[in-house]
Amino acid sequence: MGLTEYSADLLVTGRYLYLQDKDKTLIKDGGVAIYRDTIIETGPTFELATKYPHAEQLATKNGLIIPGLINAHTHAAMACFRGLADDLPLMQWLQEFIFPAEAQLTGDIVYQATLLSLAEMIKSGTTSFCDMYLFAKDVARAIDESGMRAWIGEVIYDFPSPNYGEVAAGLEYVEELFAGYGGHQLINITVAPHAIYTCSPALLKRLKTIAAKHEALYVIHLAETAEEVKEAQERYGVSPCMHLDNLGLLDSKVVADHSVKLTDQEIALLAQRGVKVVHCPESNMKLASGIAPVPHMLTAGLTVGLGTDGSASNDNVDMFSEMNAAAKLHKVKDLDPTLMPAETIFDMATMGGAKVLGAEKFIGSLEPGKKADLIVLDMNQPHLTPLYNIPSQLVYATRGADVVHSVINGCIVMKDRVLTTLDEGKILSETAILAERIEKSRG
Repeated sequence: MGLTEYSADLLVTGRYLYLQDKDKTLIKDGGVAIYRDTIIETGPTFELATKYPHAEQLATKNGLIIPGLINAHTHAAMACFRGLADDLPLMQWLQEFIFPAEAQLTGDIVYQATLLSLAEMIKSGTTSFCDMYLFAKDVARAIDESGMRAWIGEVIYDFPSPNYGEVAAGLEYVEELFAGYGGHQLINITVAPHAIYTCSPALLKRLKTIAAKHEALYVIHLAETAEEVKEAQERYGVSPCMHLDNLGLLDSKVVADHSVKLTDQEIALLAQRGVKVVHCPESNMKLASGIAPVPHMLTAGLTVGLGTDGSASNDNVDMFSEMNAAAKLHKVKDLDPTLMPAETIFDMATMGGAKVLGAEKFIGSLEPGKKADLIVLDMNQPHLTPLYNIPSQLVYATRGADVVHSVINGCIVMKDRVLTTLDEGKILSETAILAERIEKSRG
């Protein structure tokens, strides 16, 4: 039976439908027909409504329908540390403030803070994300309630974790994640060593063996700061990138987050190995880590996605804000207004992120056979009028608050800016109580 032979459950229609397919197709007065979790047809609203008269309709007169955004690197639960420690360099920020605060974490705190971040992501247009943090089972518990699509991993260090304790127990915890969520419809498990400066060579290799066994992504912070590069050269005689390559770890399953301090030779090597990179411009700017050489990466053929990092170093998970920053940052750095055009940036936030996660066959564009992950924007607003070029408007003018509806895996998770899977009021009130506890624990 062909896809269009199914009777659609849901029709999402609007004034504009931007498919983000290879032809960058725009359909005016268009819509998406969805059967269960899958897109079965796209086209003019009149044709779809005639063909599927019994489908539920989510219609937005001045709506722009686009694929849901993909946040390819974040630490969702760090929303509870938003504003806790600002205006500091990365290592001081981590060692003097974040690591001590994380030592007080519990599974319930992580669950509550993750719910807050999920609410923020849904309300600002993200439908899929890749998370690495502590208490990953509690992260998964929150994700399960939200209906979001996610890739998650428990961060592993050489030193004891506030979650699992010693490293050996951490490896067992990772295996438990695979056992518990291996067949989950929306939650995918990754292996997540924190960085080369917090993981020994032996641990990095052991974790890669686990990832290979499960055919999972290997997600790691890489070459984020000059200090990290200096420490790697002092300890191992090579840069972080070359250290991983010398260990035989670089391949197409590796997701290298940040990748700020890379040489042209290292960029070529990552492209050759098929490594995927996630660009986090706002966090890198705030922590003064530097500017990742993304234009060179793209020229070299590297797959690059876009991520917000955690809300403790950003301070939001709004991918529209991230796109805006990414587009402008490289122009001003090289004094070249043609760098990182809007279409390239939007690609990074959709199909680029999907490719980073190995999910380009399922998400990232609105095409029959793909999962029904989409958002609808209200374009009838002063700051979005007039509309000449959709990618340009999305990158330079749109805000997360312009998202009115969100559909993930065929389910409406936000309608008219009201969350349908999460209780926003309860999340906000309980997070306020949590923040008081965190503040008191700091003395």
